[in-house]
Amino acid sequence: MKDRILLVLALVAAGILFWNMHTIFLEVPDEANQGPIFRIIYFHVPAAILALCGFGIGLAFSLIYLKTGNLRWDGIAEGVTEVSLVFASITLITGSIWGKIIWGVWWAWDARLTSFLIAWLIFAGYLMLRRAIEEPVQRARLSAVVSVFGTVNAYVVWKSIEWFRTQHPGPVLSVRSGGGMAPGMEAPLGWNLLALFCISIMLVMVRQQQAGIAREIDTLRRTAHSF
Repeated sequence: MKDRILLVLALVAAGILFWNMHTIFLEVPDEANQGPIFRIIYFHVPAAILALCGFGIGLAFSLIYLKTGNLRWDGIAEGVTEVSLVFASITLITGSIWGKIIWGVWWAWDARLTSFLIAWLIFAGYLMLRRAIEEPVQRARLSAVVSVFGTVNAYVVWKSIEWFRTQHPGPVLSVRSGGGMAPGMEAPLGWNLLALFCISIMLVMVRQQQAGIAREIDTLRRTAHSF
């Protein structure tokens, strides 16, 4: 059943991306001020949305673990956070490329950029912590604590362009005040978000399979040590 779901998600994501790439590169016009580099927004923004939302979802599963004590929820939190960190890395890379073309530098210590980098470092530390602690319960509890701090910072990232008016441009999505894109330019953003969302679900499902195997190995190891 899981293999069928993965196959369906892969086909949906591939189909949307193939169709949407035609729209983005051949139908969407260049942005008036930025030119063709503006098209990187169709990867940069969806990756950022999935990263920040994923960090919050990871925290939710960590809190469920703390309430239930079931390590399965901690495993889901790890998988979601790990995939979210991948999208956060894509966000930083695409943002740096965009900044180099528009600002002339790869990096600026802007409020949003800096807070996003801090979030990336916190969740990179989250994964390093999990590798460093072998005892599952202690690992899960400490990971939940780190996830709290990281998710609070993720909220700061989201609000930073409203709280601090620095170099990073304001919101581009019309659902937020002050945002908006030209007609015909916003729809591909939503389609790319859907495609990347399907890919993120696939990655989390694969990580869950791996996490399940890891939990079985931990159980066997603890059983062997008890003899």
